[in-house]
Amino acid sequence: MARTRRRIGAPKMTDDQTFRLILAVGMAAFLPVALYHRIRSQASGEKLDRRQEGPFILFTLRPCGLAAMGGLVAFVLDPAWMSWASLPLPAALRWAGVAIGLPAVALGIWTFRSLGRNITDTVVTRREHTLVTSGPYRYVRHPFYVTSALAFAANALATANWFIALTGFAALALLVLRTATEEAKLVERFGDDYRRYMARTGRFFPRVLSTPPTAE
Repeated sequence: MARTRRRIGAPKMTDDQTFRLILAVGMAAFLPVALYHRIRSQASGEKLDRRQEGPFILFTLRPCGLAAMGGLVAFVLDPAWMSWASLPLPAALRWAGVAIGLPAVALGIWTFRSLGRNITDTVVTRREHTLVTSGPYRYVRHPFYVTSALAFAANALATANWFIALTGFAALALLVLRTATEEAKLVERFGDDYRRYMARTGRFFPRVLSTPPTAE
């Protein structure tokens, strides 16, 4: 009888706790790599003019991204803190989020390593910026945004949280909207080299039929 009481009263890991731990592992794998490359990219001390994004993007994109990240961190620290925005998703959908998150982490790390010191968080390039067409850039022009799309979807499903979903996809929509300005700046910087690169690669999805990129 005592043995039965211990079994019934023993703490059990809830679904939220399971996904909280999985998300924590994913963050532990990705964030150190992202932080390392971000710090390296700042070594020159060069100031970037983020106002060239335009006032709408400038004042909406980062608050949405920070809100999504803040909600995710709160969930990982204690799912109860985000319970006010929880959704009754079936476990299968939450595990689908985990499955989406795995390629998101891998693609994000691959992209950081390929871009190196060229990383910026805006549409302006650095003075020593080079045109990267290797790694994931061989197939799409904006693998970071593909990573973001996968990560936002993974986080929304795994947390089963409408606030994380809403703020994440708002940030993604703003990134997509900003892409036209970013590509105009890249054409301005790299000219015909970037135009040829655009002709053989997709913006977010690989081109099904295209001329194979030449080695550079």
